[in-house]
Amino acid sequence: MSNKPKTITTIKQMKEQGEPITMITAYDVAMARNVNEAGIDMILVGDSVGNVMLGYESTLPVTMDEMIHHTKAVMRGNSTALVVADMPFMSYQADMAEAMHNAGRFLKETGCTAVKLEGGQEVAPLIKKLTTAGIPVVAHIGLTPQSVNQLGGFKVQGKDMEAAQQLIDDAKALEEAGAFACVLECVPAALATKVTQSLKTMVTIGIGAGNGCDGQVLVCNDLLGVSTGLSPKFVKKYANLHDITVNAVKDYIADVKSREFPAEEHTFKIDDSVLDKLY
Repeated sequence: MSNKPKTITTIKQMKEQGEPITMITAYDVAMARNVNEAGIDMILVGDSVGNVMLGYESTLPVTMDEMIHHTKAVMRGNSTALVVADMPFMSYQADMAEAMHNAGRFLKETGCTAVKLEGGQEVAPLIKKLTTAGIPVVAHIGLTPQSVNQLGGFKVQGKDMEAAQQLIDDAKALEEAGAFACVLECVPAALATKVTQSLKTMVTIGIGAGNGCDGQVLVCNDLLGVSTGLSPKFVKKYANLHDITVNAVKDYIADVKSREFPAEEHTFKIDDSVLDKLY
């Protein structure tokens, strides 16, 4: 496992060599350190922080300041992964100048490598302007959570002829605009493979898009089983930290209630002669 920091060149070389690229969504310094130690290639500081960490019902309320805050935390724990920061809802849609300013904030204030934004051909002019200014961009098409209201909910995208062709056309336009990678979310596996094969240099990162993409991304809390409840079909749980956490806290509560904790090995001593002089 290489200890060299991942760069955009590294990621592109992995695509060229057919080596699958690993990405994970993380939001804090502890998780950043853990996934770096594991050898992750890329970290996405996603606006899903709104749902996962802040308790919002969607990603829409997430602000620039919240994203800057969490990206800074991840960067403090990062060592070798390439870190991408999500541009939150309405931080780039309204005005080109504002979008440029907000994207620049991520690189200047956090030290991350790239920003991610959602949309197809309609955001290509912005991506071209960002990349020309030296701001690397990861695109995001398919199911785009910031447009969930317009899409009518969290549904698989690209299932009919028109929508499938639109996805391919969007991917090509984003590549032409200069995006070095693109997240494909909730897209039929065969279509995601076709999209990937239609591209020359842009890396595809799948989430619910089958095994034919250049890489895969999952949210850390999902793959670690931190929460209970219904998980998306595309999530594979590699651990059950919810049960481990709850059981550990139950053990702690029981030990405190029974005065088994803290035990002698967890306490500090004072000389009896000092105690004897106290009044």
